[in-house]
Amino acid sequence: MELPAELRPVLEALRRVARPRLAGGCVRDALLGLTPKDFDVEVQGITFDGLHRVLAPFGATDVVGRSFGVIKLRLAGAEYDFSLPRRESKTGAGHRGFAVTPDPELSDADAAARRDFTLNSLTCDPFTGEIFDPHGGQRDLRDRILRHTSPAFVEDPLRVLRAFQFAARFNLTLAPETAALCRDIANTYPELPVERIWGEWDKWATQAAYPSRGLAILEETGWLVHFPEIAALRGCPQDPEWHPEGDVFTHTAHCCDALVKLPDWVNSPPARRRILLLAVLAHDFGKPATTAQSEVRGRLRWRSLGHESAGGPLAESFLRRIGAPLAVIAAVRPLVVLHLAHHHGSGEFSDSHIRRLARKLHPATIDDLCAVMSADSLGRPPLTGEENLPLIATLRHRAHELNLRQNPPRPILLGRHLIHLGHTPGPQFSAILHAAFEAQLDGAFTEPEGALIWLRNYLQKIPNRES
Repeated sequence: MELPAELRPVLEALRRVARPRLAGGCVRDALLGLTPKDFDVEVQGITFDGLHRVLAPFGATDVVGRSFGVIKLRLAGAEYDFSLPRRESKTGAGHRGFAVTPDPELSDADAAARRDFTLNSLTCDPFTGEIFDPHGGQRDLRDRILRHTSPAFVEDPLRVLRAFQFAARFNLTLAPETAALCRDIANTYPELPVERIWGEWDKWATQAAYPSRGLAILEETGWLVHFPEIAALRGCPQDPEWHPEGDVFTHTAHCCDALVKLPDWVNSPPARRRILLLAVLAHDFGKPATTAQSEVRGRLRWRSLGHESAGGPLAESFLRRIGAPLAVIAAVRPLVVLHLAHHHGSGEFSDSHIRRLARKLHPATIDDLCAVMSADSLGRPPLTGEENLPLIATLRHRAHELNLRQNPPRPILLGRHLIHLGHTPGPQFSAILHAAFEAQLDGAFTEPEGALIWLRNYLQKIPNRES
């Protein structure tokens, strides 16, 4: 693999006194034909102090991981982990309940056994390219199988959530014996710190190429029980005419897979990706509570009236429990509540409708909503969304014409305008400004001059006001 230029001289210096090997994710990604992003180096045949002496001349080092045998080295704005081979033994509950013993002379097989999955247990000589594979990781990588490296897998419940996001990123299936171990430790989920739970969900939400594979892992391992809003989707019926794909869980999985193929997601930074995928995941959380059969034109049909608004609180509850930042929750909730906005009316989106929609969506945007609605429409195979995608395109185009795709409308008339006209701040201020903004959304004015004309006319209608 191609190494960062700044890392090469460090590895050369280490080679004179020890055996440096690239480890973990960078080896896996290179074998998958991907460009490695994180380069971790495991160094055999050297003590911790000896490792530090070699690294110190190259840049700032952080030895907070001394007890784990880890030193972080900052080079050219990037950070690299250098570690000693180590043994781990379980000493208590939770992700952090381990005793770690660095051992510079540990064998390849023993050093790799602490890794979670065989495809992450690979190491590589950075100079010769030789792969060290004591646990069959290359075979499992070729077969796209996630398999635990050793029985110690069960000591860290976070590994189940790592399986969830790895499967979604690399289109992997879980080895049956590994799935069985995951089911055996399903009751250890409460031991996990919420920040670690969010870390795995965030990888799923920003890096998944096959998000449905991750959801399948949660179901297969019995860990879906810890996310009841998602679990409730399984078995929730839908009208087969509109949803021939099956129940709401199946629909949601298809929607998530459809989203990550859209340019809206592919070309977006992580901050937007996580909002879009989590919104698509949660968009039908309200259906289990609202789905019932009712007669429509002489026949019984499954309907989920009001599921959009019912899904808002459920989406927020789910996101809070998995540790999502408040900014993510604030953006996802309106996308869930408004994901059927294109169905209201006959496809004729008035200026007022679009302005009010942009305002309700904030801090999400109409562009975000169009991406969520497109994924929702495409997640109904074999249907192709032909009846919805033109409506969504029209909404996006009209929002573009109004310059509202990315930002909500901002009030034109402000308190300073009232003060400039000689009005004293008081209780009437907020009522006047609210009325002005509502008029602006209705198209009564579009610039400050028009706002002042509107204001004079408005004030004439309430001559007994208190300003």
